[in-house]
Amino acid sequence: MHDGMTLDQHLESEAGRLNMDADLVGLLSDVGKACFEISSLVRHGALAGNLAAEVGTNVQDETQKELDVRANEILIEHVDRGGHAIAIASEEEEDTHVFASTQPRAPYYLVFDPLDGSSNIGVNGPVGTIFSALKAKDGGIGAAEEMLQPGTDQLVAGYVLYGTATEMIITLGRGVQKFTMDPKDGQFYQTGASVQIAEHTAEFAINGSNQRHWEAPVQRYISECLAGKEGPRDHDFNTRWVGAMVADVHRCITRSGIFLYPIDEKTRSKGGRLRLLYEANPMSMIIEQAGGVSSTGRGRIMEIQPEGLHQRVPVIMGSKTEVDRLVEYHTNE
Repeated sequence: MHDGMTLDQHLESEAGRLNMDADLVGLLSDVGKACFEISSLVRHGALAGNLAAEVGTNVQDETQKELDVRANEILIEHVDRGGHAIAIASEEEEDTHVFASTQPRAPYYLVFDPLDGSSNIGVNGPVGTIFSALKAKDGGIGAAEEMLQPGTDQLVAGYVLYGTATEMIITLGRGVQKFTMDPKDGQFYQTGASVQIAEHTAEFAINGSNQRHWEAPVQRYISECLAGKEGPRDHDFNTRWVGAMVADVHRCITRSGIFLYPIDEKTRSKGGRLRLLYEANPMSMIIEQAGGVSSTGRGRIMEIQPEGLHQRVPVIMGSKTEVDRLVEYHTNE
């Protein structure tokens, strides 16, 4: 027996209070159905084929795995079938994907990373899907420039983690809710309400192999953490790194923490490592709604005006005390 509401029931119950129309509810329901199908692929692993096989490169010159492509196709198919969006923008698509106008389309856009952490596929590590919805302006046709909206314009944001359980974390702009998928019926059931990130933490997630490339504020912060009780922080810290933003941020949300993919000398020419529109902005909305902070180190991520679909930015997010400290280090560098 399930005590929690299903995702669809939750969306319908919140629609009136949050002034969400039926099409936005339907769009999120479509995402849930797509993520159930992606979850099934992930759970079947090699039984569903060589999902870790390299099948090409995407617009960002990154290696595409078979599961990257199939997850992208599944999301597009479900959103197209539902008719609740004009177009999508995806990490795996060079430009926006505009749906044929054979049926009336609701004035929404969906932006997503269909499979975050695809380097984990071959080792049976956690992967995920990140998404958010934007309102199409009057007369919107799905052109790229129409989706270049700051994170503050996001209507909803969420992610699905395909791990030991498949969980969805979602915000409708009024707090953060957690849902867990029952593989028997494909439904997401609410298993957490008003999720909050603890203000203080003793865990940080960063790719330590890039240490030699970090800027001085990040070098200082991490060295202080590693110094433990004998250092200036007078506290022992733990480091964690999964290699999938969804999994690392999920840990921050469930038991506090700070996640960093800062600007460094390797990524400076690109502006950062993570994509603003469909990675940093959705995750920032979730983090902020859960009581955390999300910054580039020099400013609030959600206030950045996007200049391109695949624009990259530095990302520092999680427990307020630690993010604020790093922002202070950047400010005083």
